[in-house]
Amino acid sequence: MKNVPKVNLGIVAVSRDCFPVELSRQRRNAVVKECRAKKIPLAVIETIVENEKDALKVLEEIRQKNVNALVIYLGNFGPEGPTTLLAQKFGGPVMFAAAAEESGNNLIQGRGDAYCGMLNASYNVGLRKLRPHIPEYPVGTPEEVAEIIRDFRPVARIMLGLKKLKIFAFGPRPQDFLACNAPIKPLYDIGVEIMENSELDLYDIFLKAKGNPKIKPVARDMAKELGQGNAFPDMLEKLAQYEVALTRFMENNLGASEYGVFANKCWPAYESYFGFVPCYVNSRLATRGIPVSCEVDIYGALSEYMATCATEMPATLLDINNTVPYDMIRGAKKLVGGYKPTDLFMGFHCGNTSSTCLIGGGLKYQLIMHRLMESDKKPDITRGTLEGRIRAGEITIFRLQSTADTVLKSYVAQGEVLDIDPKSFGGIGVFAIKDMGRFYRHVLIEKRFPHHTAVAFAHAGKALFSAVKMLGVEDIGFNQPSGMLYQTENPF
Repeated sequence: MKNVPKVNLGIVAVSRDCFPVELSRQRRNAVVKECRAKKIPLAVIETIVENEKDALKVLEEIRQKNVNALVIYLGNFGPEGPTTLLAQKFGGPVMFAAAAEESGNNLIQGRGDAYCGMLNASYNVGLRKLRPHIPEYPVGTPEEVAEIIRDFRPVARIMLGLKKLKIFAFGPRPQDFLACNAPIKPLYDIGVEIMENSELDLYDIFLKAKGNPKIKPVARDMAKELGQGNAFPDMLEKLAQYEVALTRFMENNLGASEYGVFANKCWPAYESYFGFVPCYVNSRLATRGIPVSCEVDIYGALSEYMATCATEMPATLLDINNTVPYDMIRGAKKLVGGYKPTDLFMGFHCGNTSSTCLIGGGLKYQLIMHRLMESDKKPDITRGTLEGRIRAGEITIFRLQSTADTVLKSYVAQGEVLDIDPKSFGGIGVFAIKDMGRFYRHVLIEKRFPHHTAVAFAHAGKALFSAVKMLGVEDIGFNQPSGMLYQTENPF
């Protein structure tokens, strides 16, 4: 995916000057050996940091090796001042980890006390107001540290992506979707750029793309992708014109940013002017790592992009839409397994999900819009959705959102899509998340989250939760298990 950063991870060891520097070097080398055995790419910073001058040498070595995410490894107690200075000067995503002691036979000359050193490092992190990634348990053997380095890679990818992301918005956020009207000020707080445009701007770039030589090849690619699902071949060139217009606009307007996503107005006036619904184009861009959120949902686009960076797979934006009828649950008893009815819901949207995430995806018309705009006519301007059943498998629902008073909050929950026919229209699937009913009530409703959720097609909760913590978000909801009460939950 060209729209997702490549992580070039480096590891640097630090050493307190009253401890043997060789201890840190040997322990770092052991971690590197484990990473290579596990095929975890890692650049080695040869300089060991014992003082501030060493930290400056490391910064130059990092520059030469194009390292953009850093593991600071306490091979022994470590010097907390130079260690945290390095994290501050580096500027990219940083993880702290520390060495466990190897053997009871070597606890005099070979004891490193990195367990203690992490405490001092954390205190200095606070003094410098830094937000590094500190794993749930940051002290370990080389094999254990290699695994937490593996876990850090998607976290670093998210942070690098946000640092150079621009959100392109087209159109005012809809009147009847006030939840999409969150303030944009917190985007600047986390380093995300935004460029807001009108619906007229969107129509203008679409008209100006007419006749572009890229349109016909894109239309042919659409036909190839759709295969038997190409119900409306007559409209592919219009859809291709729209895709070319969006991608050209993004290329011409990234400016100082490297990555882009869209939050676009898509109805009801849109169809009367463009002559189609944009959902299929949105799905194609999502496949390339360029999410396009519906209804000018700026924080939805942001959340989709974070999910894309976490998994390096297409994400989607769905409505947390409807309950699953009891007769369907009874009819799919074996597939439902141990899930309760309140653990289940249907995730739905008009047709913006990547074809790679659907079974039997095909070009259709948007039934709800057709009722509104063409109720007495054959579908015409409401054509253009990509509809199909969402594939069974692991998922994570996630959202990062601003409150009305510009405070960021978030949620994340892992689950799965069940292999059950949803018996409905759109891009839709039967979702199962443990304790979803309580999560729905005490996180989604209680904390005023909107109806849109970003969906990652993998279990990515660990990386997303860690990334949100690094952004300084304090309110992160999750689906708490039975017996772990929410703050607002009635204990009786």
